[in-house]
Amino acid sequence: MNFLLSIIRNAILNMLELIWFGKRKITNSLSVYIKTNTGSTLTVDLDPKWDIKNVKEILAPQMGMPAEDIKIIFAGKELHNSTIIEECDLGQQSILHAVKAPRRNRKPVNHTGVTPSIQELDDDTGSKPMNETLSDLSFNEIDQNDQDKVESKASDQEHQGKRAHFYVFCSTPCKSVEAGKLRVRCALCGSGAVTVDRDPQSWPDVMQPNRITVHCENDNCITNRPNNYSDNQIPYAHFYFKCANHTSRGETDEAVPLYLIRPNLRKIPCLACTDVRETVLVFPCEAAHVTCLDCFKEYCHIKLSERQFDFDESTGYYTLPCPAGCDDSFIREIHHFRLLTPAQYDQYQRFGAEEYVLRAGGLLCPQPDCGMGIIPPTPSDNLTEEDCRKIQCIGGCGYVFCMKCLRGYHLGECDTPQSIASSSQLRSGYSVDPARAKDAKWDDASTKTIQKSTKPCPKCRTPTERDGGCMHMVCTRAGCGFQWCWMCQTPWTRDCMGNHWFG
Repeated sequence: MNFLLSIIRNAILNMLELIWFGKRKITNSLSVYIKTNTGSTLTVDLDPKWDIKNVKEILAPQMGMPAEDIKIIFAGKELHNSTIIEECDLGQQSILHAVKAPRRNRKPVNHTGVTPSIQELDDDTGSKPMNETLSDLSFNEIDQNDQDKVESKASDQEHQGKRAHFYVFCSTPCKSVEAGKLRVRCALCGSGAVTVDRDPQSWPDVMQPNRITVHCENDNCITNRPNNYSDNQIPYAHFYFKCANHTSRGETDEAVPLYLIRPNLRKIPCLACTDVRETVLVFPCEAAHVTCLDCFKEYCHIKLSERQFDFDESTGYYTLPCPAGCDDSFIREIHHFRLLTPAQYDQYQRFGAEEYVLRAGGLLCPQPDCGMGIIPPTPSDNLTEEDCRKIQCIGGCGYVFCMKCLRGYHLGECDTPQSIASSSQLRSGYSVDPARAKDAKWDDASTKTIQKSTKPCPKCRTPTERDGGCMHMVCTRAGCGFQWCWMCQTPWTRDCMGNHWFG
């Protein structure tokens, strides 16, 4: 009898669904995925003007349960039945979670002292999406050093709702700085079907682990298994960010949060130009100095052209401090420098790599247009001082040179002391960009060509050009005639003949 009643009920629900769809045309389709706690994923087209109760009515026949027994979860919150879809900050192919939520047997008393009806309970189930709640709390305006204070709301709520509250670097596919969205999952099982026990109030709540607990609705989560619970299995929230500029690529789609870039809700003038901009960067100093993004990019560009970025010893990053000279103000999330142009960021990465090599006791390949970082060997039982003097640019241009004079490897003493491309020159504060200076010498073009296309004879140092043929070289200088290997730049041996006679 129950089976027959179930069939009749489902048939009626399907008819009502057809009638309901017939009356409501989808004028602006929003395609989303809905994951259920049974393991299935449904694709549903929604109208942004619909509410969550409508979504439950659509899912009820497919999940085989009454609409009032369905709970919709998104971004760490159970959504109100009356919540309008367009208020949830959903994008194309976003993911909602639908789980079974049995109706309460006991009617709680509300703040007026009146016991609400079942219908009232159903309509009031849930809360605002987490992103919307954080927007109300001016989450981005909370100082990092004051985790317990919440600033007042912005006066213009409508304008604030359209403003980006989080910024991220999207490595794929945007490859740029974009507005971001905050999301949350269970730190134990990775499921997004969680509701947070409290809203995050500061960046440490989001960036540091085990700050906020969650209730996980995933049936397979270890916390839902009886007699299998311990203190180290508390379901904490794992917050992450997504790019708001492109279609969602699932729950594994993440972006790097740029927590120093914030909406200027307090209307603070820029440290440099004194203009009040909508979006600013707040330096991580005690004074929290503010600069607009245009001035920050100019600050980075000037320091980059002068090679005046600093090496943060505590993190090993090549970075910048607050321009006001504040202590402990290094930018420790270097993706903030993605605000630079791609060419400038490539130069920043190259300078940072070179600085790291030089500080580690290394040197840079002196061959033009190479500059590969090399960590030279040190004398040991197996290596003599002469062996260590011979350096090969492995992984770069392959150039073999003398570590002392930075010229092509040679036998005997160096003709001149080390003077070319020394580490002290590379780390100087001179305001000429080395990458441009080496190409700006009027009479040096021919010298550069000779350096790139020739190698010196290891014995007499006569520049020699190889125009094809094998690696066996014979110096043509009168009175020399030294036989040497083009690759090793050492005397020609049977090992050279066997290993790379013809390259």
